Amino acid sequence: MADASDERTLATWVAGRSAGALGALFAARGVSPSAAWRDPFDAAEGLLEAASIDRALIRMPRPVLAALASAVDESADADAPERGTLRDLALVDEDGAAYRAVAARVGALRALHPDAFVRDAAALPLPPADPREEATAAEHAFSSSASLADILLSMLHAPLGRTSTGTVSATDRRRLVEAGSVADGEELDDLLAAAHDARLIRSAEREWLVTRRGSRWLGASTAARWEKIAGGFVAALPRALRTASGGFLPLGLWAGAFPLDPDWPAQAARLARVAEAWGLVTATSETPWGAALRETGEVDSERLSAHLPPEIDRIYLQADLSAIAPGPLAPALDLRLRGIAVRESRAQASTYRFTADSVAAGMTEGETAESIRAFLTELSLTGIPQPLAYLIESTAARHGLVRVKAEDDRTRVESANAGVLAAIEVDQSLRSLGLVADRGTLVSKVGRDAVYWSLADARYPVVAVDASGASEPLRRHRVAPKAPADDPTAPYASLVARVQAAYGEDTDAAWRERELDQAVRNRSVVAVMVKLPDGTTREFVLEATGLGGGRLRGRDRRADIERTLPVSSIESVRPA
Repeated sequence: MADASDERTLATWVAGRSAGALGALFAARGVSPSAAWRDPFDAAEGLLEAASIDRALIRMPRPVLAALASAVDESADADAPERGTLRDLALVDEDGAAYRAVAARVGALRALHPDAFVRDAAALPLPPADPREEATAAEHAFSSSASLADILLSMLHAPLGRTSTGTVSATDRRRLVEAGSVADGEELDDLLAAAHDARLIRSAEREWLVTRRGSRWLGASTAARWEKIAGGFVAALPRALRTASGGFLPLGLWAGAFPLDPDWPAQAARLARVAEAWGLVTATSETPWGAALRETGEVDSERLSAHLPPEIDRIYLQADLSAIAPGPLAPALDLRLRGIAVRESRAQASTYRFTADSVAAGMTEGETAESIRAFLTELSLTGIPQPLAYLIESTAARHGLVRVKAEDDRTRVESANAGVLAAIEVDQSLRSLGLVADRGTLVSKVGRDAVYWSLADARYPVVAVDASGASEPLRRHRVAPKAPADDPTAPYASLVARVQAAYGEDTDAAWRERELDQAVRNRSVVAVMVKLPDGTTREFVLEATGLGGGRLRGRDRRADIERTLPVSSIESVRPA
């Protein structure tokens, strides 16, 4: 149980805090927004509970734990810079002295984890990487960039499902592994974590969606992609790992940064894997670009770029409908080529294959025969082979055989080929559209875009048209909506308002009333000092039985009678 004087001191401090400061305190201490606190005294009591203190200590970085231990010991280190943090967390009073309940929990945890409350000795950075290690690290960064690009491109067409725990669904995880985008689930989780830190993806309900920033990232060069990831990685590091210069602590200090948190070692290991996957470090050394980032927080890919394979802007088109890129194709060109061809292998030299379906998919996304020919003519070192030219023309001739347009409150599906319309009408995969025949066409109450994509998925040569009948390209890419401002204190607005509203200016009276209320609840025996009408004072020892209407009721143990005393006349309360 918290010491009564500490509880009163903390309650007075809580009452003097602003709404924003209280919200930040409750968020930092992991208070439930639904806590049934009615006033600052309830808040103080809750914050001094052992479980609440333990939650704060578990999340606390090593230097702050060491400062708290010094405050408990009343040593000189109690005046460390972290004392302000401890005060803001309601663990020490205004003078920097630890509350008794806090000191008790520190003592108990210290007995179990003595090393957790000692400051780490300064760790030296990893030794500089040699040229061979630099090249290996750059290759890792290149591979990670290519893998993440594959994942994001896939997500633009089919967002990744999230489980209730926030992980990627088993189905999507297996699909990406089988497609060769990642080697295993751990690599997928690490890449998504890096993408999230760089704000390339965002969770929305039960899905991971690509953001607009992520869409732009796909078209950037490998060096520019790396800069976004590296900058996001540093910005998202826990504050305990950051330095005043904007950089971060040497990796040797990461594992012990939160010594009481049982989940931290796994998180620290993941951060170290991400750092290695994106070329900041190797298993035994630190790259020059990684060292610059650690020391200053500034992202500079110039040294990295020297080790990256040069990006090319030309390919070889083959008569067998394949395309060969003799080196890493510039991302923007790769992105467009993959819109009309299927990539069969990914390496520094990649191969692609054109099919009727892949070309039709590109036309569904807005390409035309003319735009495809112009793009390939500029891209190819060997011109456009006749088989590929024929594939483009034949696909274009068939594309648009089915036309979809909005008409009042319904969608109309038209085609010059009655047989195609008849096939659509009886297609079981399209039953949800509710298509019905109407004057040689089909109509549906479903929106035009939904009808269009359902037909496209069923592999009908469909095109969307506007009110004038002109072709209107549609893009399926689902991009995450703009995220609302993240305010961790927002859930506590109601609790903060309730705590603040219940507090008056007379601290002593409020405290006495709380003591009386607790005595009644516990049927405690208390000694109350009462000021009598003649100006004298008298002490009564009562078994408190009721409190209401401004009066305390209780049984006088000495006189063996029931007494009712006005609360306004009670000057002090103490346990009998």
